[in-house]
Amino acid sequence: MVGETTAKQRLHLVFGGELKSLDQVEFADLANLDIVGVYPDYASALAAWRAKAQQTVDNALMRYFIVHMHRLLDPETE
Repeated sequence: MVGETTAKQRLHLVFGGELKSLDQVEFADLANLDIVGVYPDYASALAAWRAKAQQTVDNALMRYFIVHMHRLLDPETE
């Protein structure tokens, strides 16, 4: 709507997978990455990340990450 001010979208991607080792971020199998989803703000991405991390807590090699996509799309953003 014209004249309505809305917050700027700050997209975040949550994904994860099993790492080759605990001392580096290199995935064991790229074909099996778990793309959790894209979220409109950090708070909802963090909630999704926490849920997936909790589900895989028994696997020390499983890691989930939050990517600040808005920073990639517009490097001038915070």
